[in-house]
Amino acid sequence: MPDQAPDQVPDQAPGTEPLPRAVPRIRVAIVEDQREIRESLATLLDSTPEFHCSGAYRSMEAALGPLLSDRPQVALLDIGLPGMSGIDGVRRLAAIAPKILCVMLTVYEDDARIFEALCAGACGYLLKKTPPPQILDALNDAVAGGAPMSPDVASRVITLFRAVRPPAQADYNLTPHEIRVLRLFADGYNYKTAATELGVTVHTISFHLRRIYEKLQVHSKTEAVAKALHHRLLR
Repeated sequence: MPDQAPDQVPDQAPGTEPLPRAVPRIRVAIVEDQREIRESLATLLDSTPEFHCSGAYRSMEAALGPLLSDRPQVALLDIGLPGMSGIDGVRRLAAIAPKILCVMLTVYEDDARIFEALCAGACGYLLKKTPPPQILDALNDAVAGGAPMSPDVASRVITLFRAVRPPAQADYNLTPHEIRVLRLFADGYNYKTAATELGVTVHTISFHLRRIYEKLQVHSKTEAVAKALHHRLLR
């Protein structure tokens, strides 16, 4: 599937208001051996203004060459692929193209595969039962520097966080606006609905989340909300 450059902004007529420039779309490659799922994901991405499917492949062997030449921002990978597994594919990409963010999308939810994938270099782990809007949120989260996970997977990570005693009198220096953003996510908002509620853009929400991740020393919205609730930062 050939890549497409963002639409160019037409020349501005004299005396008119400046036209907004097109925001570059997030380029995502798909590696999925089931044709129906592969095509559905490609359609989901290309029908969403913020995203573009840069390529869809049925195996890692078919994907590696195009991934190295196209360099998408995110690779959405299945684990159970014919030939090279998705986890082995993550290892290869981590070694030769570390800037490509690898997010797993799989039916496997056992601890062994989850931790093997994350140790191999995956920045996120989603189950195939994840609703399409949440997949898009997860891709945004990955590009923002997070580690998106399906709730069933994230609960295991949160269990580990709860086992670690937080430092006494932890001061995370969250601003009032950052706390408002966190409170919205705790109430079930996503990127778009939070942006609408606060009257800002999705990219502004992503910026605030990156700052929140840095301050709380976490890697996903789920972990950020859990830690904020644990420390009673959202009262």
